[in-house]
Amino acid sequence: MVRQAKESLYSRILADMRRQVLGGHWAPGMQLSKETELAERYGVPRMTMNKVLTQLAREGFLVRRKRSGTFIAQPRGQSAVMEITDIEQEVAQLGLPYRWKLISLEQRSLSAAEVSLLNMPAGDAGGSILFLKGLHLAREEPFCLEMRAIHLIVVPQAAAQDFAMLVPGQWLLRTMPFSAASHRVRAINATGRDAKALDIESGTACLEILRRTMSGKNWVTYVRLLYPGEFHQLVADFAPRPGSP
Repeated sequence: MVRQAKESLYSRILADMRRQVLGGHWAPGMQLSKETELAERYGVPRMTMNKVLTQLAREGFLVRRKRSGTFIAQPRGQSAVMEITDIEQEVAQLGLPYRWKLISLEQRSLSAAEVSLLNMPAGDAGGSILFLKGLHLAREEPFCLEMRAIHLIVVPQAAAQDFAMLVPGQWLLRTMPFSAASHRVRAINATGRDAKALDIESGTACLEILRRTMSGKNWVTYVRLLYPGEFHQLVADFAPRPGSP
């Protein structure tokens, strides 16, 4: 009976915290109270509260960061094939200091080569576009090269942002929640300017991630992320479908 009571309380806390997030009472990015304070508030041992928070993080409701705390996760499009991660968090998980370095930023039309690199359909390449390049650094060494186009008709406030100080992807996730996202992932060999920016030899194997996010029928951003192969891996958890071997 005691075990059932504990399980029932655990389930009720899970359900209550899910309601707080789904009902909009806890906004994306909001930091929760300390684990000990939440345990006291709900009247449970800290171990039970830790179990609840761990489960909610697995479900994507929360983000837990060492030394920083627990935060309400940013919204994610249900059609996204893979999670849109924060590169700063990727670096932090390796225990390394992070820095963003803006290489260039221009409001202009894109060249045919840039459109091809971003995997943009011809119909999306026109209009007002903010185009930028930057480098994500880990321990002051190149970790990921970013090329990004932002649709200024959909996100006009982007033109006034200082992306030398703000990480574009982080700012967009906070400012412009997306309704859908698509990814294309492939292995390539870095050459030319890409290899030079990443400070690697030409021909070095890299992982390229091409992403498009949408807001309704309009595209928000196209981004190309290029990681030296030794610095990045893709991880996916899945369960078999009914009837699969």
